[in-house]
Amino acid sequence: MQTGLFERLIISLGSIPAETNDKLSLDGDLRRPSVIDAAVVRSRTGLSQAAFARCVGVAIGTIRNWEQGRRTPQGPARALLARLDRIPRLVEQTLKT
Repeated sequence: MQTGLFERLIISLGSIPAETNDKLSLDGDLRRPSVIDAAVVRSRTGLSQAAFARCVGVAIGTIRNWEQGRRTPQGPARALLARLDRIPRLVEQTLKT
């Protein structure tokens, strides 16, 4: 992964409000999604597990664990997947080299 990709990712996520408890701090009262289906999010990007893992900066095993339900994305990974679920082209715009 190139230097600066993580920084670009963080900047691109700037429009996602910070989480407080089970709600997002925003003008409205929005709840965060209870379930993020990593396999669906990845398929919308059109990337293989390996390519998706490289783009988001995690091990391929992490992607497999998310997709097989052994683990769930937390923290920044959860925010990133929620954003990619809404805007799959974000991978190409921000992360893909």
